[in-house]
Amino acid sequence: MERFFKLHQHGTTVGKEVSAGLISYITVVYIIIVNATILAVAGIPMEAGIIATILTSFIGCLIVGLWSNTPYTLIPGMGLNAMFTYTIVQSGGFTWQEALAMVLVSGLIFAAIAFTPMATVITSSIPNSLKEAISIGIGILLILIGFDNAGIITNSEHTLLAIGDLSSPIAITTFIGLIITILLFIKNIPGNLLLSIVITSLLTFLFGGGHFEKISFSMPSFHEYLGVFGQASWAQAGNFVFWLTSISFAMVIVFENIGLIHGHSNMLHRPESSKKSLQATAVSVLFSGVFGTSPTVASVETAAGITAGGRTGLTSIVTGLMFLVSILFIPVINLVPASAVSPILILIGILMLQNIVHLSINDLSESIPALLIIVLIPLTYSIADGMAIGFILYPLIKLLMGKGKEIHPALYLIAILFISNFVIQYVF
Repeated sequence: MERFFKLHQHGTTVGKEVSAGLISYITVVYIIIVNATILAVAGIPMEAGIIATILTSFIGCLIVGLWSNTPYTLIPGMGLNAMFTYTIVQSGGFTWQEALAMVLVSGLIFAAIAFTPMATVITSSIPNSLKEAISIGIGILLILIGFDNAGIITNSEHTLLAIGDLSSPIAITTFIGLIITILLFIKNIPGNLLLSIVITSLLTFLFGGGHFEKISFSMPSFHEYLGVFGQASWAQAGNFVFWLTSISFAMVIVFENIGLIHGHSNMLHRPESSKKSLQATAVSVLFSGVFGTSPTVASVETAAGITAGGRTGLTSIVTGLMFLVSILFIPVINLVPASAVSPILILIGILMLQNIVHLSINDLSESIPALLIIVLIPLTYSIADGMAIGFILYPLIKLLMGKGKEIHPALYLIAILFISNFVIQYVF
């Protein structure tokens, strides 16, 4: 194990990796029910969607752990599942089987980029200011998700966001949990994040904000799932819109993962790991289409495992195995209350905000597109859409200022692709 994962070289131990893998799992386990619920709107049966999500997450974590030796958590991405269901199936008029074929096409396009020099060209064409902005924007998004899950921030009739019910048990224990989490982290207590989850969970139940379920271990029925596995349909392959939508879908998947992996590799201080991580994610997207779910991403919650000390692929494998075990007790996967996970997400978001010191504010042609990415990722609740505005504006400003030669030609192409994606999504 030491020889394969190079634990000593990366300054970690089996214990740290297992603990980090558990933390990663706890922070993303929500995806099993949430993703299946969104897929059900597209027509995929609920229990089949649950099994598809579990198997895809299990395989994705195994692939990234073994191939790139990084602690990333690959799960069906929030936003991509909405695009799958609401944009492609409901608005586009395609069946979920045809949408799965688009996932496969997107995976092939992603793989063609990830396994060729194109990945290096794309990554090197992105200015450092935009790369840093993506990490910071993801940090703010994590903070927003944490407060939203706890009901501390909510939507409002009169404003976009508002303070929720601060007297609720979940809100109170989230604040207490956040203080505990920060103190344990600053004092560098071994297993600090896992300990924080345990303490905050107990407090939540004591305050009456949680509920116990009757724990049951049973295998779900795979009969329904067989009607989803490998059911991608190519009936619309002769339709030009099918290919146009697939390319648009692929572009969102590729750039969302590039942004996420850049942020995570920065946290690991291992930028050289990005290439293999991107390749593993591309292969995972292909498996998504086969297993019957929307595409996977290197989730934002991966940062939880890294913050908890995860440094190698062993963390990912532990997370993947936990997903596989989930198949035995689906009724209790939501046992951990939101108030126990939210403080972790908020802390990680705060830590990611520290990257703002690397951002050059003096050159407005650099800082304005970067700052817009930072603001728009959380406001749109979409990494890809937030990135798109900055990536379109950056070359446009440089060009209008007569600094067009400073821009890598690939960045112009990326901007055009992002504009095309918006046109396809919102015009056609």
